[in-house]
Amino acid sequence: MDIYSRYIVSWRISNTLEPDFCCEALKEALERGNPEYFNTDQGAQFTSKNFTSILQEKKIKISMDGKGRVIDNIFIERFWRTLKYEEVYTKSYETVAECIVNIGEFIRKYNQDRLHQSLGEYDTPFEAYRQMQMAVT
Repeated sequence: MDIYSRYIVSWRISNTLEPDFCCEALKEALERGNPEYFNTDQGAQFTSKNFTSILQEKKIKISMDGKGRVIDNIFIERFWRTLKYEEVYTKSYETVAECIVNIGEFIRKYNQDRLHQSLGEYDTPFEAYRQMQMAVT
């Protein structure tokens, strides 16, 4: 998630704590831009050598939340709450593939259709992210 725009830059789903799926999502996100800082919690997949080396190679500063410091990453925590209560808890997925399709559609709507009070004149995350990208180039 880009903190400024609330735009979900890249995502993956896995039913393991292996770092590979996180590394794939990270690489995809970094194709769209290189932030100065990258913030995560201290999950095993985010502290793995595979994950941190991708950031270190691009000279991106790594910021990790302290134990029990949910407020450090409040924007993504709010997104997870929204995703769970508006999508996941309202459905009973039959397969992982169905889950991926439904969550993908939710994220698409969140990025492109959902207006955010904190973003300009109630912009969508996509509009705010695009404006930020155009200002940088």
